[in-house]
Amino acid sequence: MPESSLQSPYGALTLVERDGAIAALRWGGGAGDETPLLREAAAQLADYFAGARQKFDLPLGFAPGLTGAVMLAMCAIPFGETRTYGELARALGASAQAIGQACGANPIPIIVPCHRILGAKGLGGYSGGGGIETKIALLRHEGAAGLLL
Repeated sequence: MPESSLQSPYGALTLVERDGAIAALRWGGGAGDETPLLREAAAQLADYFAGARQKFDLPLGFAPGLTGAVMLAMCAIPFGETRTYGELARALGASAQAIGQACGANPIPIIVPCHRILGAKGLGGYSGGGGIETKIALLRHEGAAGLLL
């Protein structure tokens, strides 16, 4: 699978392409493959970090079923807005725990904005590099910092 690394405000990131779709975004450096899709994904991420992009327009590859439904629901949350695990659970007819597990297993963080999902009484977790500090930084980047106070 082609992989391409880039620098971000949150450290090195590696994008992974599989079957013509973005399949993963991982923290840390990786291979330096260049494909048109990986170049476009890197450009869209750079625009997002620069404040010039609020929504990604990339083909994404993720599992079908509840996990896929959760990923689609997260992608539908507008820039700068948040939802709770419970809100997604009610919308999808699942338990909040199942939503939390799907968020924690999100293979494409930032692009699939699991950082926009909060607990009922707090931030909840974040499995991306830097943990909860990165979640807070991403929410601040999107202007959702007022929700954190």
